[in-house]
Amino acid sequence: MKILKSSRIFVPGGMPQYTYVARTEKNLEERLRAVGDNLCKLATITGATKSGKTVLTNKIFPRENAIWIDGGTIGDKDDLWLYILNEIGGFSESESFDSDSSASSVSGRIEGEAGVPLLVKGKGSASTGLTTTHSKGRTRKTALSPRTAAISQLRSLDLPVIIDDFHYIDRSFQGSIVRALKPLIFEGVPIILIAIPHRRYDAIKVERELTGRLESISIPTWDREELLKIPVEGFALLNVDVKNSICQRLADEAYGSPHLMQEFCRELCKIKSIEKTQKAKAKISALSDNLFKKVAEGTGKVVFDRLAKGPRQRSDRMQRTLKNGKTADIYKVTLLALANLAPGLDTIEYEVLRGSIREVLEDNIPQAHEVTRVLEKMTEIAIDDEASTPVLDWEKEEQKLHITDPFFAFYLKWGEDKA
Repeated sequence: MKILKSSRIFVPGGMPQYTYVARTEKNLEERLRAVGDNLCKLATITGATKSGKTVLTNKIFPRENAIWIDGGTIGDKDDLWLYILNEIGGFSESESFDSDSSASSVSGRIEGEAGVPLLVKGKGSASTGLTTTHSKGRTRKTALSPRTAAISQLRSLDLPVIIDDFHYIDRSFQGSIVRALKPLIFEGVPIILIAIPHRRYDAIKVERELTGRLESISIPTWDREELLKIPVEGFALLNVDVKNSICQRLADEAYGSPHLMQEFCRELCKIKSIEKTQKAKAKISALSDNLFKKVAEGTGKVVFDRLAKGPRQRSDRMQRTLKNGKTADIYKVTLLALANLAPGLDTIEYEVLRGSIREVLEDNIPQAHEVTRVLEKMTEIAIDDEASTPVLDWEKEEQKLHITDPFFAFYLKWGEDKA
């Protein structure tokens, strides 16, 4: 029996070698492979945060054979092109030499008898000559914009370009990026944008000419049977028999996220002190809710607290009385109302959230404009967070709040902060 470490079997947030689930019945890998076969379309890979978009794309287009860019690192329109040039060892300056030259030659004939070293046997002759060239001129250097230099050199290399978290790039830069990449798309260079679902058509919005040249691959939420393959296959490699009801419970709590399921399995190994493949068959027949609380504490509390704190302001915010007798300001109240809904990865209508706020507050219900202002500020805070994808996103025009991160949704259910 091969001895494996549990940390190599269950890999949350990374590329799992032993518990990768291909989801073959959904033909996701086949469709993505077609992008690399001169498809001449811009490919968008969409799915909820931590749904396996990046893992799938990395499986088909490994980082060592492609150019991967993290959209969260693009703060300026030139950042992307400079990053590409750095990745390919490219240049941003071209050089040419303009010259004027003149040449002069001296020629003659050598004759001799046999025995003269320069000649063949018998009488013969050979020609000789000397040519000298004189040149003068100047070197001309031309500075290329990072965009022009990167596009030109990408064309010759024919390397796939993957922009992860494309939705995280400022909309004003998105248009410039897509327009610049359009010639490469038409020439068959694989260009892939990875984004979250409700931002699926950002590329089309910023560049209408791509209509009809877009290959949209949606990563559906993982169902229970797909999630179950992770613990079933992983624990078998550890020689551990896990009760079926426990695996079912883990799948139910994972919000359709393989990342979260990997996290559960690794935490279960820690709790049961399973560091590697067991020599004798081990069994896990009980599961405590403490596992979920511990995972929640390690995954969602930091961002929850940051959102609850809100932006800095000169004076203290008004404290409102909760139905449990405690008090909280409007930022904490809004988050407690979300926790009361325990929404999962959902889109929440504004009026539904307002109703939940009324349920957690004893009195002093905030006005509509106060709640929308808080949601706008929370979105700004979430965007400024170090995570590559905001945990929530308020669409003011549509009056909808999107919960985009399963870890955040999971914390809303299992975190200690409850009304």
